Amino acid sequence: MARIGYARVSTADQHSDLQINALRAAGCDRIFEDHGVSGGQRKRSGLSCAMKALRKGDELVVWRLDRLGRSIRHLIKIIDGLKRRGIGFRSLTENIDTSSAGGKLIFHIFAAIAEFERSLIRERTMAGIAAAKARGKYPGRRPSLNKVQCSDIRAAINAGMSVRDVAREYNVHPRTVVRGIERLQIE
Repeated sequence: MARIGYARVSTADQHSDLQINALRAAGCDRIFEDHGVSGGQRKRSGLSCAMKALRKGDELVVWRLDRLGRSIRHLIKIIDGLKRRGIGFRSLTENIDTSSAGGKLIFHIFAAIAEFERSLIRERTMAGIAAAKARGKYPGRRPSLNKVQCSDIRAAINAGMSVRDVAREYNVHPRTVVRGIERLQIE
């Protein structure tokens, strides 16, 4: 029986050292990682490699359940897939071991909590964006071209200048020129 560890951090500036150390201390033979990847994403290269490395009788180990996934449906799908393949699952922080009935119950409870937490984060983010918009602030990067530049660009293109030449003149990508013109039409 091999213990395969999986670690994930959501942003590139986070570190997985804590998770890796805990997985090593739990006796993981191999550890796969994903950096800068949301738990809501179903396709993760590190998780895919971990799943391919697992064989019947092995055990998948994570530091915390939310490192594996954020939605109940996705977590249950992963755990059911492991069970069908004869592979165990263990979460170190929540002390979940799905080889027992109690472990299965705890797994479902914590999966529900992980999904609830993700929903709260999404709600707070959307409320923050709405509040910023109400104050006249828009999240994200500022446009590369302002309204005056976009108007000048539209006039230049209408006069026969190519999008590529205009983009070169303003030191932006041609797609930025097109988006600038489109933004003028919306406003």
